Amino acid sequence: MTLDILKEKGVALDRQAFTWRELAGPPYSKLDDDAFTRVRVILMNGIESEALRFSHACARMNAALQEPLARVRRIEHHQQTLVNWLNPADQSPLETTIGFEQVAIEVTAAVAQAEPDPYLAKVYRFGLLEDFDHMYRFAALLDRMTGKDANNILQSYTDVVPGRPTSAEHRSPENDLRTPYEKASATPLTKLHANIIMAAEHQTHDYYMTIGPQFADPVARMLYAEIASIEEQHVTQYESIIDPTESWLEKWLMHEATEVWTYWSCMKQEPNDRIKGIWERFLAYELGHLHLVMDLMKQVERRDPEELLPATLPDPVKFESQREFVRETLEREVDLRPDGPSFVPSAEEPASSLRYRAHLNSDGSPSEVITTAYTYTPGTELDRAANATVAH
Repeated sequence: MTLDILKEKGVALDRQAFTWRELAGPPYSKLDDDAFTRVRVILMNGIESEALRFSHACARMNAALQEPLARVRRIEHHQQTLVNWLNPADQSPLETTIGFEQVAIEVTAAVAQAEPDPYLAKVYRFGLLEDFDHMYRFAALLDRMTGKDANNILQSYTDVVPGRPTSAEHRSPENDLRTPYEKASATPLTKLHANIIMAAEHQTHDYYMTIGPQFADPVARMLYAEIASIEEQHVTQYESIIDPTESWLEKWLMHEATEVWTYWSCMKQEPNDRIKGIWERFLAYELGHLHLVMDLMKQVERRDPEELLPATLPDPVKFESQREFVRETLEREVDLRPDGPSFVPSAEEPASSLRYRAHLNSDGSPSEVITTAYTYTPGTELDRAANATVAH
């Protein structure tokens, strides 16, 4: 059963309120809850973070929209707070990093399969294989620093094997720019996909830039620096696929539609009843935000927002293992490299990217150092404990 977003108006802004106890409520369990609960929490934190980032940028450029932006932004700040505070204190920053990469892999793979534009689907597959390799490098770091098995976080949904090597992902900035969709012809689903993946990647970049300096291990510090740089490249890639000629109100409208769709997708698939209630509550809030922006578009731009929105939401984002699709993509496309907006075999990669990469890696690559003589083995920490007992 889908949702008619044009008829369902949700909760009015003046009824959207929070208390501190609500904002800092009980977290999920990192071991007992399903891994995709963590995936949804990380994703929705990123979606809300992007909503705030966009709102502030829009306010700086549009005086007439500052008041409605401020009203919605305050609520979305509190929504992000409540979602972000669902992360448990016993989940280390490195374990959370494993969760971030699981989001990047599984959500991007789901989007790539559902994307109706063949070129953009290829863009998503390209980025997917880079995030897939990041998972492998961070799993090696988790093993190096704590002896823990990344699968305790992943719960067997996601493979831990090399993808496109992180050391080969560094490229000259012009080769991270892609061809944008055309706002007049792109489907609403294409626009929603672009917003989701851009938001997720931007949050990942910001998280790695925040926690990376907090590690004492020198290889960990360098690895976060290296992968944060790739995340910046990914943000550049994904924001470039969005038509830059969309008006500020068009973009705001699609941001709100994105939040409605993703909260609805979370609600439809969440097994934790308490957290499902949060997704349901915020879906109603976001419907209120969406209809406020629809009214603004009619007043300010004299345009019918229904021309830009789907009458009913697309199928939910699939929060499930995409293992077979990822394996097939890895087999077919791991050798691709970007040449401007196009993708070419690695032998044809532009010289500008080769020069850029050679200098960055001239003192060594932390992503290669961390996996030297490393092969992921499931159950590593348990095997080690058993072997140590036998040896003793």
